[in-house]
Amino acid sequence: MTPLIDVIFLLLLFFMLSSTFSSFGEIELSQATGGAATSQTTSERVFVQLGADRLTLNGASITLDELAAQVETGKVLVSLDADATAQHLVDLLVRMRGRDGLTVTVLE
Repeated sequence: MTPLIDVIFLLLLFFMLSSTFSSFGEIELSQATGGAATSQTTSERVFVQLGADRLTLNGASITLDELAAQVETGKVLVSLDADATAQHLVDLLVRMRGRDGLTVTVLE
């Protein structure tokens, strides 16, 4: 008979080699500032709807690459559909990060 520890190590090795390790993007969270310091009354505001199968910019369908190219500055309001996953949101936020004058707000 095979000792139980050998069976456990074989199962552990099997599951480690057969699983996939997906990489997730990082999001840098900035610290909140006062309302007077970030007055954006003259900035452009756009509305983005994010779902599992769709991405719209002000009601028009768009791809993630086109969205990143079109929105450079201003305020982006992101509304999530019920079927939107956290990974879709992370992908969107990774594309939008690091731009001066761009504020992204996720609505619940």
